[in-house]
Amino acid sequence: MLIGNFMEKVAKTTGLNATQSKAAINAVFDALKEDLNAGNNTQLAGFGSFNSVVRAARKGRNPSTGEVIDIPSMQTVKFKPSTQLKIKLEES
Repeated sequence: MLIGNFMEKVAKTTGLNATQSKAAINAVFDALKEDLNAGNNTQLAGFGSFNSVVRAARKGRNPSTGEVIDIPSMQTVKFKPSTQLKIKLEES
């Protein structure tokens, strides 16, 4: 789903206009990004949890040349869906 479609659904559900729903969506995403950037984990009840993790540095291989390369460590995000979300998806 594109952000525009998401924005329309939020606007219809909440009764907000397009500008207000876009601002609300951006506020949620900004708060999530800020929390994860600080290294915190964020749990959204009934939806799931976003965890900030650091991947260790490792060796990789360039598929076209076969050359061994160093892949640096990096911070990334993992998502774990809640039980309620899993059940809802199984019902669909």
